[in-house]
Formats: sequence, structure tokens, C-alpha cells
Amino acid sequence: MKILFSPSESKNQTKGSENVGNFIFPNLNDKRKFVLEIYEKYINSLNIDELSQFFGLKDKNLINHYKSSFKEKNGIKAILRYNGVAYKSLDYENLENKHYIDENVLIFSNLFGIIKANDILPDYKLKQGAKLPNLNIEKFYKDNFSSSLDEYLKDNEILDLRASFYERFYTIKKPFFTLKFIKNGKVVSHYAKYYRGLILKEMAKNNIESVDEFKNININELILSEIQEIKNKQEFIFEIKN
Repeated sequence: MKILFSPSESKNQTKGSENVGNFIFPNLNDKRKFVLEIYEKYINSLNIDELSQFFGLKDKNLINHYKSSFKEKNGIKAILRYNGVAYKSLDYENLENKHYIDENVLIFSNLFGIIKANDILPDYKLKQGAKLPNLNIEKFYKDNFSSSLDEYLKDNEILDLRASFYERFYTIKKPFFTLKFIKNGKVVSHYAKYYRGLILKEMAKNNIESVDEFKNININELILSEIQEIKNKQEFIFEIKN
């Protein structure tokens, strides 16, 4: 079972002590380097006001931090670098079965592309959908990483927990399943991140390795109400308990 996961805008700014690098698909590191070089050249060309807008920040110290932090040689696990709603819900640091997350979760970074949960990542800032000159980041990573990812996933069942934006980085070509959350008959989007993290936590606790095992997962806050099939996708619809 492999789980595809979104990054988060908010991050843990801890510098870390482990060496950055050794990313999944090391044969494609030159592609990552290409994106990073364009990113670096672009942010170095911006003045402080332009950087403020690009990063979405007002604090000059933070702006200066992010001008160079992505080049740091030390970092922390990607699964710890991100600390948005889904990651807080996952609560990786307090999981007993960290190995499950480390080996089975793939995160789609806006800057570094596809990375494993245990890849060591520096602190960086690149908002979802941000543009770089003469480079469509999502298309670039899709064009250059898809064949390697196809090969990596070919013998695994796949749970896609990504936000729809990250489908631009990679299109799944084999059967997979995904989740939808509803309350009082309406699709819930605001809390979807929280429940994705919660389900991932329960999967790690129960060492879920297949769709059949996933069907029996028991989460206090959710009831599996329906499974819909759409082409090569199974959509598990969970009702949020009142």
C-alpha cells in the first residue's frame, strides 16, 4: 500500500541535523536541481516588496530566512517538516509505527517534487500554484517523474489522499482508491485535511496493507457509508458522526 499525500503551506522551521538529500528517485536529482536553480535565480532577482508578495509574508526576517533556507545542508524528515492540519492530525511524533509512514507515504512538494515521508528536507517556501519564469513546475515534474513513479507503484495498491491540485504532478494509471467526507448529506471540504490525517494515523496503527484491510478500519468519528466506483477509482465515502 502506497499513500499519496499533499504538503502543507505551514512548516516546522527547525533546522535539523540530518543531511539533506538522498531523495527517492536519485537518478532524477538533476531535475530537482534544475527547478531549484530557477527558483534561486528568481527569488534573488526580487526586491523585498516583491519577495513579500511571492512568499506571502510581511516579516522581513522570515523573508530573508526563506531566501536561503532551501539551500541548507541539514534538515528534518519531510513528514516532520510539514505541520499543517493533516500533519497535526496524523501526529507522527507520537506514532509507534513510524516505519509505516516512512516507507509508504509519498508527499508532493511544490518545490522538490515527489518525496518520501522520511526524505530529509530543508525549510523552504513556495506556495501552491506559485509561478516561476518560463517553468510550469507541475508539468515539469509530471513529465520527468511519471515513468519512475509508475514503476515504483506498479506492484502496490494506492490510496490517493492528495488535494486535487496535486493531480497536476502525477496521474495515476492503475486502480486506486480515495476518500470523501460528508456531513448531513453535504461534502465537507474544510475539515477534509483533518480527517485525511486521522485516517492515515489509524492506517499506521493497524498496519493497513490492502484495500480489503482498509474496509475494516474503525474510526470513532467516521462511518463508512458507501463505496463508489468511477473508472479506475474507488471512492470511499465516510459520514462524519454528529
